[in-house]
Amino acid sequence: MILRAAFFDRDNTLLHMDPALRAARTAKIEGWTGRPYHQTYEEMMELFRRAGYPEEGLKSVQEEICFWRRYYRELLEEEGVTDCLEERAEELWDMTWLKGYQLFPETREVLDWFRSRGVRMGVISDTSPSLPLTLEAAGIGEYFGCAVCSDLVGAMKPDPAIYRAALATLGVPAEESLYVDDYDVEAAGARTLGFTAFHIDRSQPGDGAWRIQSLLKIVEFVKKYT
Repeated sequence: MILRAAFFDRDNTLLHMDPALRAARTAKIEGWTGRPYHQTYEEMMELFRRAGYPEEGLKSVQEEICFWRRYYRELLEEEGVTDCLEERAEELWDMTWLKGYQLFPETREVLDWFRSRGVRMGVISDTSPSLPLTLEAAGIGEYFGCAVCSDLVGAMKPDPAIYRAALATLGVPAEESLYVDDYDVEAAGARTLGFTAFHIDRSQPGDGAWRIQSLLKIVEFVKKYT
């Protein structure tokens, strides 16, 4: 096996959101409303619509910032907050923008291992233009030669277009690349293009065909087959 590049999804693969930050945001909202706060996925998507998330995706960081400020205004209005609405929406944005990213215990060790062997690395994520900034905020931006987000590509995984955009950016073929994602269907989408692709699922004991519990398993794989 020839390995020239390793690509990773971001969320729940390289990093996750700090549960303490989520709890602090919830507590703040509950303090303003005086009642419990809970949001379903469907309710979040409705707020996205009302806040004006464009069908074609956000195309700049500034556009993304403006969206999140609108989103928090919509959220507080939905919860019945009327006093100091603008100031409180800004407070929620400020406490969450580029904050709360936590690496999994093995993330940096694995990235260091690939970098020490000259393997180029990139991130492929269904997200918006702030992707490189979030990697910098998490302290790992320096490792990656590309950070490809769905909003700018105009395609979400497992659409081949987003994987091909990442390959083109680093100038490597899929057959000489690894990919890791926490969604099996998105790992499978990369595999159909020729990637050696793994589905990472930290909640399940044991490993199956192309399923791993830790990023360290891909290091073991590379050591064995290269």
